[in-house]
Amino acid sequence: MFGIPGKAPVTLTPAAVRQIARLMERDGAKGLRIGVKKGGCAGMEYTMEFAAEVSPMDEVVEQDGARVMIAPMAQMFLFGTEIDYATGLLESGFRFNNPNVAEACGCGESIKFKDTPAA
Repeated sequence: MFGIPGKAPVTLTPAAVRQIARLMERDGAKGLRIGVKKGGCAGMEYTMEFAAEVSPMDEVVEQDGARVMIAPMAQMFLFGTEIDYATGLLESGFRFNNPNVAEACGCGESIKFKDTPAA
């Protein structure tokens, strides 16, 4: 896989751990699978879904009862990312603090990675 041996490809803040573990328990899921796909105004978008099974190709990060699976095609784009969960007055949701992002659109839903051509 990608990255540094012994170092988790992504890290989770305590707020993200609590939210992922809570949703896993509520939905009976094995974990949260994250990935990227082409789309949005900046070229790429994050994908997130609760998964019933862990794929053998997933990179798995487990922390305090929360499990995140990184889809194979997303592993190189997400290495070094911190996943947070923020609750605000108008919206709540997961936030990706990703050092590999070169640009993001104004709404924050779409990203462009460093040294990656736009879609």
